[in-house]
Amino acid sequence: MVEGIFHVGEALAAGDVAYLVQAPETLISPFGRDLVAAAEANGTPVYPVSAAVMGAIADKDNPQGLLAVAHTRHVALNSLGPASQPWLVALVAPQDPGNVGSILRAIDAVGASGLLLLDGGVDVYHPAAIRAAMGATFHRPVVAASFAEFAGWARAGGYRVYGTSAHGRADYRAAGYTPPLILLMGSERQGLTAEQTALCDELLRLPMRGRATSLNLAMATGIFLYAIHDALDQQGYFAARAS
Repeated sequence: MVEGIFHVGEALAAGDVAYLVQAPETLISPFGRDLVAAAEANGTPVYPVSAAVMGAIADKDNPQGLLAVAHTRHVALNSLGPASQPWLVALVAPQDPGNVGSILRAIDAVGASGLLLLDGGVDVYHPAAIRAAMGATFHRPVVAASFAEFAGWARAGGYRVYGTSAHGRADYRAAGYTPPLILLMGSERQGLTAEQTALCDELLRLPMRGRATSLNLAMATGIFLYAIHDALDQQGYFAARAS
């Protein structure tokens, strides 16, 4: 279920919508009404409901009068590879849907290729994850796999794995980021295990000057992603892909 007019628009743009539900008396946004008209013109089913019904089925308080039910994408790990997905993020058993959505949004913002969810954790289609992703869910591949599957696939594909830890040997700003690469983030509670650390080609750390010993998962991932972005930009990575 996709809530929020912007999010519904992104789902429609990606062609993932099975049907729309609208409450005509509360859908006051001209953009939202245009979305409904365009969806109907394209043959997408649209079901009108009362404001009371919309309030009952919506996850958010004070819904905007429009939501979508979208098809779930099932992407296989083996369908990804370094040629088409040279820069990925892997999260080990993430527990907070808001974090997962925010990380997917950051992945889209920096031009990274997609997200890997390892050893379970939150559903990327949780309503909070959908909202936090701000449409990125519909434009970046998301794959669920076990860590063992991921490890074999990453090595076979020639990916360089950058792990993150408070005990990392290299400052995140000094790493030589070389694609194809994967940023591997450990679980919110335990970080990376010894087995997961052993897979890493480099183990990176963020400087911690105050009393805090860690950062929120989404914030830490965003910092790493922009460090990688800047390093790749200096290497001409984005210019090469644009051409």
